[in-house]
Amino acid sequence: MGPLRFLLSEIDKLGRKVIDVTTYTLQVLQMVYLSIRAAIYDQAQGLRTIISVVSAQIYFTGWQAMPLTSVLALATGGIVILQSSAQLSLLGSAEMVGNLMVVIIVRELGPLVTALLVIARSGTAVASEVGNMRVNREIEALEAMGINPLSYIVFPRIVGGVISVLCLAFYFCAIALIGGFLVTRFISDMPFAFYADSLARAFTTADIWLFLAKNGFSGIIIFIIACYQGMLVSQSAHEVPQVTTKAVVNSVIYVTTFNLGMTTLFYLNQLMALGIL
Repeated sequence: MGPLRFLLSEIDKLGRKVIDVTTYTLQVLQMVYLSIRAAIYDQAQGLRTIISVVSAQIYFTGWQAMPLTSVLALATGGIVILQSSAQLSLLGSAEMVGNLMVVIIVRELGPLVTALLVIARSGTAVASEVGNMRVNREIEALEAMGINPLSYIVFPRIVGGVISVLCLAFYFCAIALIGGFLVTRFISDMPFAFYADSLARAFTTADIWLFLAKNGFSGIIIFIIACYQGMLVSQSAHEVPQVTTKAVVNSVIYVTTFNLGMTTLFYLNQLMALGIL
């Protein structure tokens, strides 16, 4: 009975974990719905106030992150172009460099690196900010004034976060594709016209939709989890670092899983279109 009990115990642990993850996901999705509903029906704070909070979030998440994004994009683009062009030249297929750059930068690294950067900068900041607002009873003060915290705190941060992630991801890909080439131009003799033509032939409409889906939903995931974790703080300031850490860990897990799922569906669709599946 020993091995059987151990097996049943492990199955029980797995089942509890699945239930916990499912419950957490449903609660986060519920907050998304409630925040959107509150923003539409609750007019206590006014549209101008919401736009002001959205603008502040875009400034912090998007504009202030551009220098670091530029450095990461240049490094990523330079390394990928250098490695891909060197390997393809040996194989005699240098015209495939555009396809490789689109696959590696636009489809995969661009959305993932941007999301991780936003999690490290803004996800932690939002979670700690909302948590401190709970500790300082600012959220209770908003409720006393008739303002729904979901429409004033959560919804603007989600909107600002999604816009910022989309813009940062586009900026990252542009710098990685163009700036990365300029960096490697000092040690590579590839003509820019050849490189630009290879990129233009590699882009498809499916890449645009995949880019929008990955970055749009990543922005929602990051900021709704950060706000949700911040709202879990009760009255102790000692809880703020804990919920911030939990927000970062959960955001990384959910964003990575979502990106992996989208990539899998994308290539399955490609294989079905080719008649392989």
